[in-house]
Amino acid sequence: MGLFDKKPKIFQGVQAARIRFDSDSGSGDDDDWLGALNSRKRQKRGKLDDGRYVDPNRSLRHKKAFEHRIEGLRFIHAADVASLALKCTPVLGAKEDEVAVRLQYPSLQRRERYELVWGKDKIDAVHSIIAVVQHVADTYLTEDQAEPFTNHMTGIVRRLEKASNHRVQDLAAFKEALNEYNDRLWNLVKDGTITRNLDGRKELPRNFIAFILEQVYDRTVAPKVELLAKYENGTDNVYGELLHPFISSILVEKLQMTSDQVFVDLGSGVGNVVLQAALEIGCESWGCEMMENACNLADAQVKEFSARCLLWGIAPGKVRLERGDFRKNSRVHDALKRADVILVNNQAFTSQLNDDLVRMFLDLKSGCKIISLKSFVHDHKSASNDVGRTILEVEDMTYPEDYLEGLQAGLLVSE
Repeated sequence: MGLFDKKPKIFQGVQAARIRFDSDSGSGDDDDWLGALNSRKRQKRGKLDDGRYVDPNRSLRHKKAFEHRIEGLRFIHAADVASLALKCTPVLGAKEDEVAVRLQYPSLQRRERYELVWGKDKIDAVHSIIAVVQHVADTYLTEDQAEPFTNHMTGIVRRLEKASNHRVQDLAAFKEALNEYNDRLWNLVKDGTITRNLDGRKELPRNFIAFILEQVYDRTVAPKVELLAKYENGTDNVYGELLHPFISSILVEKLQMTSDQVFVDLGSGVGNVVLQAALEIGCESWGCEMMENACNLADAQVKEFSARCLLWGIAPGKVRLERGDFRKNSRVHDALKRADVILVNNQAFTSQLNDDLVRMFLDLKSGCKIISLKSFVHDHKSASNDVGRTILEVEDMTYPEDYLEGLQAGLLVSE
């Protein structure tokens, strides 16, 4: 069967304020996106208590992270972006020569430097450190192993919180708890507990994924975010971001992407979605962006992302970012031919660019799914040269407004 012997189907988004995706999407009703198309994959995948399906072939452990310490590993320490030198204020009653601490991650890699300081729009050192300790306990340890970290009376998390309470501000107690955390985690890494536990997992908690991505963003994009405000509406050079919950809802819950698939983001901005797909799904993840400032920040994110994944001991999918016009990039065209899912944040694209995209879709493989933020089919059925209407079948979908902040979303399926 040729690619378009049968009309592909596009699920076009319409704004639906305060409407959330149906949690009973497996019931067989009209809200069960692509149920028939994904039935074979569902049979091969595990199922979590919350109904999400898990890729049984996903390998989470980053082997290099546990082989040896990579002396040349470079990453942006928290102290590089939030410090006394950057006019931040000491916390916990610390003097200037008492603010420096280090934080162990669940791998053999070196510890991150923090300064116990606070500054507006800067990394909150105390909050960040406590969050890392909590994520390590929740994600890398069994309930029994996590007891010294999470016990509600004597656990390390509780002691860190108590020492940083605004009424107490006990620097010595905070450092004592942090040092115990560092020592305990290091021993768990050295005796193989962390690697064994990671090998027993096939997925990562959503809040943990968001935390890693936020760590990367806070160290690379946030300090220079003003560079993204220089682009004008009315052109193809408009910057906007999609939120983590929306991407998870589409790629994982609805499309059930797996680690052996290929994802492509056309107009990838600073690379947020590309990195999320690589981390959350473990798939090969491509992006292409033409705005120079966004490209520069995306490159910085990729470098930090790779280093952060090593720190956390997590193996992401392969990431590849391209610069320039995706219509003219041969590597992007080759990736599109292999793609299983394509994202096009085309809400602000010109009509000409959207028409050019539809023509690019003619080369997609059977079964490729396209998520678009604006329909590729003209509003008027009588529109001439409407290639989109010729090759696409449209169906509406809904999404919560807090996922996209008023944008529209669609899904194209070619069979």
